[in-house]
Amino acid sequence: MNCASCVGHVERAVGAVPGVQSATVNLLTERVTLVLTEAVPESRLVRAIEAAGYGVALAPADARGVADGSQASKPPGHAATEQESQRLNRHFWTALGLSLPLVVLGMAHGLVPAAAMGTARLVQLVLGTSVLVGPGRRFFVGGFARLRRGGADMNSLVALGIGSAWCYSTVAVLAPQLFADQLPELHPLLPNVYFEAVGAITTFVLLGKLLENRARTRLSDAVRALVAQTPVKAHRLESSPKGDVESEVAIEALSTGQRFVVRPGERMPTDGVVIEGRSAVDESMLTGESAPIEKQPGATVYGGTQNQSGSLVVRVTRVGTATTLARIIEAVESAQGSKAPSARLADVVASVFVPVVLGIALVTLLGWLKVDSSGHGVAVAVERFVAVLVIACPCALGLATPAAVAVATGRGAELGILFRGGEALEAASHVDFVFLDKTGTLTSGKPEVTDIFPQDGLSEVELLSFGAAVEERSEHPLARAVVRCARERGLSLGAVTDFQNEPGHGVEARVDGRLVRVGTDRWMTAKEIELGASMAVAEKLSIAAKTVIFVAIDGCIAGVIGVADKPAPEARAVVAQLLSVGIRVAMLTGDRERTARAIAAEVGIRDVTAEVLPEGKAALVRARRERGDRVAMVGDGINDAPALAVAEVGVAVSGAADLAVTTADLALLRGGIRSLPVALALARAAMRTIRVNLFLASVYNVLAIPIAAGALYRFTGWQLSPVLASAAMSLSSVSVLTNSLGLRRFGRTKV
Repeated sequence: MNCASCVGHVERAVGAVPGVQSATVNLLTERVTLVLTEAVPESRLVRAIEAAGYGVALAPADARGVADGSQASKPPGHAATEQESQRLNRHFWTALGLSLPLVVLGMAHGLVPAAAMGTARLVQLVLGTSVLVGPGRRFFVGGFARLRRGGADMNSLVALGIGSAWCYSTVAVLAPQLFADQLPELHPLLPNVYFEAVGAITTFVLLGKLLENRARTRLSDAVRALVAQTPVKAHRLESSPKGDVESEVAIEALSTGQRFVVRPGERMPTDGVVIEGRSAVDESMLTGESAPIEKQPGATVYGGTQNQSGSLVVRVTRVGTATTLARIIEAVESAQGSKAPSARLADVVASVFVPVVLGIALVTLLGWLKVDSSGHGVAVAVERFVAVLVIACPCALGLATPAAVAVATGRGAELGILFRGGEALEAASHVDFVFLDKTGTLTSGKPEVTDIFPQDGLSEVELLSFGAAVEERSEHPLARAVVRCARERGLSLGAVTDFQNEPGHGVEARVDGRLVRVGTDRWMTAKEIELGASMAVAEKLSIAAKTVIFVAIDGCIAGVIGVADKPAPEARAVVAQLLSVGIRVAMLTGDRERTARAIAAEVGIRDVTAEVLPEGKAALVRARRERGDRVAMVGDGINDAPALAVAEVGVAVSGAADLAVTTADLALLRGGIRSLPVALALARAAMRTIRVNLFLASVYNVLAIPIAAGALYRFTGWQLSPVLASAAMSLSSVSVLTNSLGLRRFGRTKV
């Protein structure tokens, strides 16, 4: 594809296939994303695209993130893209070599008398024809293929432009007598020719495409950097009568349940669980934490992370597209291939742009033929016609949004920030109100048991053992704190059956035949359990900013457990940063009112809503949006899932093991909420870049087309030659891409 018009052609062609609800084409990544209402044969989609005049490169089912390093780093169509780059490079240098003497001969303007004589003009004819049928042939092949199908694109405009200049100039050389009434004074038998325009236009357009192609490769640097983390080989262990046998295999040969060895300095080939050995593993490429993480049997490791100090034997748990690194790569590629809502206007304009330009060019040609202000009639008319066709190519318009989205999402991935796509990026740029969950978001997410108060003759050990047995099945950070405390004390947990989870309330199960409930005071009351003296203990714990967990056994209160989760070190600074840029902040939590307000006071939040269930969080977010606020909800992606889905921007504060938060528009992979202000600032920077790109692309065409048509000549004397028009057109696309690439510097200095 070449320009925004190509995007429209492909989208309309694929969108017309029965079963396709919508088709979104990204000019930059050259991908089409489909939403289907029913199963559609792949061959039918391919035929539709090919019928529109385009080729298709299909991705194997396991192409992304699962093959070896060389294959995984190559997206669909990579080989075709490399071949096109080589052809483009060859065509550009050929065109340049042929065009330089053309420009010297054509632009001499009497300074070199021999350049205007018959032999020199024949040389120009030969050189110009060589450019046309050589490097310039690509424009005719693509352009007229599109015209035959009732459409037009950049190729069509360039082909018509250089074709018209060549036809006029060829006739002027071979039959100059046809222009007897329009001959220049210097050489009355030799009318002007424009072979230098043919060569220069072809060369400049190819140069623009070459620079554009090189810029595109830089846009995917983030993805390639991630892919490069995956090793090509793995040391697999296989059992034999003589013991374990180690063999080196390609990583795609690994399957779930198999074992592999990782020695110091090597990278993990895939995700797994350590079964032998101890070592420190550098997980900074996933978590951003510079300190290595100690690994021992039972610990989880992730593909792409680097082993440092000791050898590990690991059992494979996930392979291929299921691995953590592959999911990150998939998220970045998906985001880079998406469109922001701001691109819709550009798409609408592009759909009618080329036909309108052709109409303007035709009116320009006829107008200059009728009103000859310069004395050169046909020559001037052709020159203006060619200039309009060349200057108006909508390449920059089509690249304005996807280029910025691709760079911003790629830079975000480098900073540990995953945007779901262009829509999420644009929505994040408008956020003016942020709801923050407490546990695991504003707090460190690593709560610890601080107090155990048993009742009815139970011991601390018994209360903790019963509570931990039920909480072991829960994913809540507070539940994990209780389980961790029990394990640290070496307690054995009873057999659990009939486990039930009521998000926002609590959990219940039978432990060694006894019904155990662990949850909030309101839930206990709803279950008709008398809390009695435990409420006084709970009040004291709440005053100390501790979360209270009630435990009941067989319908009677058995005691309370106090858990403290301190505010994250960066929480107060993050809240201050958000407030400083005019973003209002509030806390939403299911915790007790007193505990929530104590934490909120520590981090600088005044607006607090506590003791609210997941459905209540979603309702509050929805109500705030209905008031006209642009709301972001930030949570851990578990109990906060309903609110994340309702918010305009759902933000998941995620660790390396929690990357697949399907309801979130934005995932912060590093440093908790420390990355939140950075993510919002990056989104705003991306939208500023998009607006500048769209301004440059649209104003460029609005101002350039009238000048190229000669509309201002009578008043200002301004004209735009086809040669300058081609240079300006090529540089406009490059300027848009260069402006977008500026986002790669985001965060390297001051954010």
